[in-house]
Amino acid sequence: MALDKSYLEYSHRSHGMDHNRYDWSMLTDRPKVTWPDGKKLALWVNVPLQFFPLDQKGEPFKIQGGMTMPYPDLRHFSLRDYGNRVGIFRFLKAFDKYGVTPTFAMNTELAKRNPYLLNTIKERGSEIMCHGMHMDALHYGGQDKQTETQLVQDSLSQLRELTGQNITGWLSPGRNESENTPELLAANGIEYFCDWVNDDMPYTFKTQQGNLWAMPLSNELDDAFIMLNNLHSEDSYAEQMIDACDFLLKEANESGGRILSLNIHPWMLGQPHRIGALERVLEYVMSQDVYSASASDILKTFTSQTTP
Repeated sequence: MALDKSYLEYSHRSHGMDHNRYDWSMLTDRPKVTWPDGKKLALWVNVPLQFFPLDQKGEPFKIQGGMTMPYPDLRHFSLRDYGNRVGIFRFLKAFDKYGVTPTFAMNTELAKRNPYLLNTIKERGSEIMCHGMHMDALHYGGQDKQTETQLVQDSLSQLRELTGQNITGWLSPGRNESENTPELLAANGIEYFCDWVNDDMPYTFKTQQGNLWAMPLSNELDDAFIMLNNLHSEDSYAEQMIDACDFLLKEANESGGRILSLNIHPWMLGQPHRIGALERVLEYVMSQDVYSASASDILKTFTSQTTP
């Protein structure tokens, strides 16, 4: 039996996309981008600095990396804390050794609780983006708008005060959003966000409060996704990063500059048996035709060539 015609009637039905958040376009049809000094590939290394509450509520769902055992789940809580006490300093040493410019996505609650870590990042002059309040303060569909409004405002205002930076980037805890999150981000001075993983290059994302830029922070190249979710080995992780680098460089030679975005967690790759895999990746990537920069500098270079 044929479906009733009403099943095919939709107010946003249009060519390419059935919504008005962004315009439909093929990556292969877009203008070519050139990175500084003629580099073919921009390297964006993003480091989430996270606080997982020991007494997480898990509302409306438990986030990956959070507590999984009955309270108090000290094993997982202290393992996450290991990343902020030990693993991050292995990261910083590796970044300096290979000339990598990282960006740090920081939970506001962590910035309040760990002033030594915050000051270490500030002293490096690195860009900090907001990673929400903490990893159990989620943004989700159906969330009370006023509650989320206050959460976004508090997360950003407090982090801006603590860092002394005009925070312009955002990564939601768990990359999860409500239907109101983009509008709230735009209304609170955010210029780019990293929750949407449907492209390899930045694109304009429309909100009622003005446009945002959606930055392509790959979930497929996320260390926790590969090793915690997919259960791949450290060697497999390194192989996948190198393969991605090689492919994007080849594509860049044909179609213009590309972005290699690596999202790496100090509680994951900062372990003594895994840090070597990260070092192999950084050594290889930085030996290529690569422009290593912060997320906002990559975006500025991109928009200077693509925005009228």
